[in-house]
Amino acid sequence: MGTIYDDQDYKNLMNGNYYPLENMKRSVARLKISNQIDIETMEYGQYQPILSPLDMWPNGSGKVWFKALGRARLALAAQPNITPLSNDERVVVPATKCALLDASIRKCFNSEPPIPMKADITQHQKDAPNSDQHEIRLVWEYGNGEDQAPTLLNLTMVCPHAAKPRQADASVEARQERSEK
Repeated sequence: MGTIYDDQDYKNLMNGNYYPLENMKRSVARLKISNQIDIETMEYGQYQPILSPLDMWPNGSGKVWFKALGRARLALAAQPNITPLSNDERVVVPATKCALLDASIRKCFNSEPPIPMKADITQHQKDAPNSDQHEIRLVWEYGNGEDQAPTLLNLTMVCPHAAKPRQADASVEARQERSEK
């Protein structure tokens, strides 16, 4: 399912909510007044449909969001983590990759000022190690030294390798029908 999110229009839509800082501030304000989420306890995947309604996502990608999200969260929750949250919070080491992702998201949205984020979605190459697994890559940028609060999160979600669908079968509906059989 990663192929549908490895799309520049989708990435631009999402990143427009988190970057630059002014956009992130607007998104934080929207989430704080929303009755659909608690910004202090939110998890990766919960805020995207609030900031950009699913029916507005390019190429029908909103139609399969919760299915793709659930699979990614299950896969990442099964992967142990030894990476600290960030250089300024080295003692915080979430137990799983999913918990690390959630903590990073909360750090971005709940910091004062919020920390802008740039998200990228890609897929493993067919011959890559663990090409059947989800992976996250979190790279914090620090404007005032490595021990200070971060100024940007570069978040990459790497989805399992999937063969590119044939052009005639490329619609979301065709892929959904095949997966339900």
